[in-house]
Amino acid sequence: EKTYKCRIGGTTSGQDAEMAADGGADYLGVLVDVADSERSRTLDQAVAIAEASQIPVAVLVSGMSVENIIHVAEAIEPFAVHLLGQMSFQEIRELKARLSCQLWTTLYLPAGEQVEVDLDQLKELMRSHEQAGADLIILDTMSLAADGSVSRYGGTGKVGDWDVARELVASTQTSVFLAGGINPDNVREAIRKVDPYGVDRSEERRVGKECRSRWSPYH
Repeated sequence: EKTYKCRIGGTTSGQDAEMAADGGADYLGVLVDVADSERSRTLDQAVAIAEASQIPVAVLVSGMSVENIIHVAEAIEPFAVHLLGQMSFQEIRELKARLSCQLWTTLYLPAGEQVEVDLDQLKELMRSHEQAGADLIILDTMSLAADGSVSRYGGTGKVGDWDVARELVASTQTSVFLAGGINPDNVREAIRKVDPYGVDRSEERRVGKECRSRWSPYH
């Protein structure tokens, strides 16, 4: 029977890092200097959290230059750097060539189910992430303003269209995490529908135990 990975993101203290590990998480997420997140930490704080963590750490960054990301990675020595927001594929390729850790990228779906999307375009974006060197891709949700512009990339707490997510997971050989509104009440349904490599949750530690338990989503 299949098991799934779980990352607890937005960890803000060493105590939370310990709780995440005890709760069954496989990875820890720490935001560094992300301006629009209340869970973001300074570089020094992130170093301390990473040192306290018993599980691999992914550092989440947004809007940083390539040089600044390299600096953060050298200071923290994480398992992975996770890029939020938007970066060019040229920058992703440069980071992949220079980082000594894994590189995770994010592909955003509109928050809410049954929102019309161009599936072929999204599959092409998945291929572009893969070709640029992403070791893992996170499918997250974005909030849209009334005029159709993006008001927030990730951290929306809202689910996306899991049928679309499943199509995207099936279209790539790269490992995919599902994010966006995952909680203990819907994690099994999310896994059953999407069959990702793992799920990403901001705070609920109990999600980790759901993913680590051996069960088949198809029975």
